[in-house]
Amino acid sequence: MPRDKTKSHERIIEAAKKEFLEYGYADASLRRIAADAEIQVGGLYKHFASKDEMFETLVEPAIQEFYALYHDIENEYFGDAKASAWEPKREVTRTMELIYRHYDEFRLLILRSKGTRYEDFKHEVALLEEKATLRYLDELRKQGCPVKDVDRTEFHLITTSYVEAFFQPLIHGLDKEKAMHYTRTLEEFYQPAWKSWLGI
Repeated sequence: MPRDKTKSHERIIEAAKKEFLEYGYADASLRRIAADAEIQVGGLYKHFASKDEMFETLVEPAIQEFYALYHDIENEYFGDAKASAWEPKREVTRTMELIYRHYDEFRLLILRSKGTRYEDFKHEVALLEEKATLRYLDELRKQGCPVKDVDRTEFHLITTSYVEAFFQPLIHGLDKEKAMHYTRTLEEFYQPAWKSWLGI
């Protein structure tokens, strides 16, 4: 009777996640993954072309869900782009809830992705946030809203620090309850600061 490839695939996925979380992508061993999945090393290649593909399989669905939510929230802001609309839309809370639904996958991204094409994920998120916010501010100006001109370098640094702050619960291994409490604090801290600095 042929072996169930689906069960083998699931064992490989779990073994790869365990290995990447413990050792990081760069130091992960295909030999250990195969042993943990109870197959030969050569058997891995019947399921994945490379270690890169294994890592991608683990993190890509979570990334796509993250960006889908990001763009949904972005559209909510642009759907009513006026100064009075710059009110909390629970974006930080909603995003943190998503991240904790995919806790292991985001820990892989933030803490264990060195050597992969995902190692600059935080930086890419910061650039995305920077571009989206600048476009939103331009839209407010077009509508006659008094938005301050800010130094672009400072804007980049503050946006980067904001994104870095957002991912701290993962970096420090907070459980979900503590992470959500921190998230509410983050919203309360940054929202007035952004509005004051930008003159909105």
